[in-house]
Amino acid sequence: MGTIKMIVGIGLIIVVIVGGVALAPPFLANYQFEDALNNEALAATYSTKSEEDIKGIVYKKAQEMEIPLTPEGIRVQRVGTQGTGSLAIEASYTVRVNLPGYPMDLNFHAATKNKGVW
Repeated sequence: MGTIKMIVGIGLIIVVIVGGVALAPPFLANYQFEDALNNEALAATYSTKSEEDIKGIVYKKAQEMEIPLTPEGIRVQRVGTQGTGSLAIEASYTVRVNLPGYPMDLNFHAATKNKGVW
C-alpha cells in the first residue's frame, strides 16, 4: 500500500510540474504586457498621440512580446483633451496551451485607464 501511495504522489508532483511549466509563460507574458499597457497609458495621456498611433504602439509591443494579438483586438478610447481627460486601453487575446492530453485556450483581457491631473 505504501508503494502505491508513493507512485501516486510522484505522479501528482510530475503533473503539477508539467502544468506549471506549460501555464506559467502565458501568464507571465500577460503580466508584462499589462505593465507595458499601463506605461503607455501614463505617457500617452499627456501627449498628442492619436488613438490610432497608440493602437499601433500597443500592437508593436505585443508583437515584440510574441503575444497573439490582432489590431482588431485592441481598443483605445480617449475622453477629453490632452492632460485633462482620460485614456483607456484594452486588449483581448487568446493563447492556446497544449497540455498532454488536454489542450486548452487561455483568454486574457489586459486593460488600463489613466486620468489626467486636471
